[in-house]
Amino acid sequence: MGIEIERKFLITSDAYKHGAVGQVYRQGYLNTQKNRIVRVRIIGKEAFLTIKGLSKGIQRTEFEYPIPLDDAYHLLDHLCEKPIIEKTRFKVLYEGHIWEIDEFHGENTGLVVAEIELEDKNEQFSKPPWVGEDVSHDWRYFNSNLLLHPFTSWED
Repeated sequence: MGIEIERKFLITSDAYKHGAVGQVYRQGYLNTQKNRIVRVRIIGKEAFLTIKGLSKGIQRTEFEYPIPLDDAYHLLDHLCEKPIIEKTRFKVLYEGHIWEIDEFHGENTGLVVAEIELEDKNEQFSKPPWVGEDVSHDWRYFNSNLLLHPFTSWED
């Protein structure tokens, strides 16, 4: 069984871009119920179907499977809830960990979030200088919630 252990943080500067190359992600949701999320994602010329369980703290079950690219386009265009989440992801190695920084587009323009996946929920790690507030437990920053409550609609 797959387990995802992930922490999310806001970004304080764009220093993470130094030497990093971003890749465009398009993703949509077939199901966004609290107990399970079913996502379709296209990254370049690859496509995936991902099923995630209920979050328990910073961990939850996760299963991801490659699917044909044409199927993913059809699912995104015809079956996924709208709007489709679009973002550019940068991957940065910092002190032994890969940080994934997502710059969101469309209705979520202006939001930039860093994620780090861990092997254990108590694993220690160093934060890069461009990482700020921990938002791991704030539901607003879950990609599936950005579909229903886009960043550009948030009240300050």
